[in-house]
Amino acid sequence: MEKRWSLQGMTALVTGGTKGIGYAVVDELAALGAIVHTCARNQEQLNERIREWNEKGFKVTGSVCDVSSDAEREKLMEEVSSRFDGKLNILVNNAGTNIYKATLDYTAEDFTSLMNTNLQSAFHLSQLAHPLLKASGAGKIVFMSSITSVVSINTQYPLYSASKGAMNQLTRNLACEWAKDNIRVNAVAPWFIRTPLTTPSLDDENILKEVFNRTPMKRVGEPGEVSSVVAFLCLPAPGFLTGQVICIDGGMSVNGFSMG
Repeated sequence: MEKRWSLQGMTALVTGGTKGIGYAVVDELAALGAIVHTCARNQEQLNERIREWNEKGFKVTGSVCDVSSDAEREKLMEEVSSRFDGKLNILVNNAGTNIYKATLDYTAEDFTSLMNTNLQSAFHLSQLAHPLLKASGAGKIVFMSSITSVVSINTQYPLYSASKGAMNQLTRNLACEWAKDNIRVNAVAPWFIRTPLTTPSLDDENILKEVFNRTPMKRVGEPGEVSSVVAFLCLPAPGFLTGQVICIDGGMSVNGFSMG
């Protein structure tokens, strides 16, 4: 019974693991017994986080990587393959970004940059990880999508939403195509979570009030409330669960009109 609810000895790669949701995911997987490799763009921050995790007794290593670069993604996966003897149980495609602009203000460069970082990186890393995930005999991929892929957010999210909507469809396609290789593929779609990325928005009283109005649970989420669902998807227990996009949103996406 315990093995179904443990990640003991399993290997994991989590991209963008030094802050926000990514940090919480690394923390959660390592606490459940996984051996985790993570990456970030900032070497100093990476070293600091790894020191923290090692002090907790967690097995975490890391390397500097800009996931928007083809060459750096390939180098990252080579390191992971070498470190984990050609086998990987878990890939969490977490790294992502947004460029906050109205639709008419986006440039071609903005489009390329955002799609590379959010969508192409997750697609390419999944391709590169496939032989390692297959070799493990029980692979899991979790994509970090967003509630903006499910509902429309009025301003400054058109390209971000498009990249995450494409990610949801990629989740479904890979789940069906790679089921024969014993690889399960799912995505989580968070609403406002208290992270460094959302801090500027949550510091705005009008935005915060609107978030509360739209969310039945009347609050924002915490990183640990996302990482726990990611960890669940990586456990052996939900072995028949694949191809799903799970909204972690305090009820926001299913909230209709209030009658008062």
